[in-house]
Amino acid sequence: MVTTSIYPHIECDESGTPRIANTRYTVVTLAAEHYYYGWSAEEMLRQQADLWPEQVYVALGYFYDNYQSMLVTLKAMNERGEARLQNLTISRQQLLQWCLVAKG
Repeated sequence: MVTTSIYPHIECDESGTPRIANTRYTVVTLAAEHYYYGWSAEEMLRQQADLWPEQVYVALGYFYDNYQSMLVTLKAMNERGEARLQNLTISRQQLLQWCLVAKG
C-alpha cells in the first residue's frame, strides 16, 4: 500500500525550498530553532507571533518525516555560518588599532 504525505500550509518555492505558505519562514528555519534551541511548538509561537499553531505543527511534522535529509541541510547551513564567522573574526590587536583610528 502506497501512502502520500500531504503538508497543508507548506509549499515549495521556485528553488524547491519548503516554506510556510504566505509567510517569510522556511521549514528549515523552524526546524533549526527546534533542533538547536530545543524550542517547542509553543515557544516558536511565542517567538514568531505571526505564525499559527497549525503552521508550526505541520513544519515540525515535515521535519520529523524528513529527519535525515533535514539534518544534512541543518549541518550544511551551520558549517557555512561557521565559515563566515571565521572570516569575520579579528584579533585583539586589530580591534585596538581600529579603536585608535576611530578616536581620531
